Amino acid sequence: MVNKNYKYFDITEKIIGCALKIHNKLGNGFQEVIYQRCLEVEFNKAGLVYEREKEMDVYYERVLVGNRRVDFLVEGRVLVELKAVTQMEEVNKAQIINYLEAYNLEVALLINFGAKSLEVKRFINTIRTADHADFNDFTDYI
Repeated sequence: MVNKNYKYFDITEKIIGCALKIHNKLGNGFQEVIYQRCLEVEFNKAGLVYEREKEMDVYYERVLVGNRRVDFLVEGRVLVELKAVTQMEEVNKAQIINYLEAYNLEVALLINFGAKSLEVKRFINTIRTADHADFNDFTDYI
């Protein structure tokens, strides 16, 4: 059961609904970019404001050291990273944690279209400061 008290639940519920609709229609087996394009269509239909392939700066010790593109930044608050793999790995989780910390965001969704059932992992950065981040993660399997 999904907790409606999650931070930005209203946004993440819509994102997950869009992903579920796509997975129900297409199933697994396509490349990640196909699901990304489909999500863009569904986000537009759902009235979500988003940036696709959002380029964001990465800082180390408050020094700009590079940048990275995230799949989506939705409503300026929720980072969405897509995968199309048969099994998610710890490196996927580490990537999201690094993004939340580097971009000083609170909530992220890791969505995997590659499994037989859609997999959604929600990440919550519970302590959000420039110097420290602490993470709780909750898994929603759909």
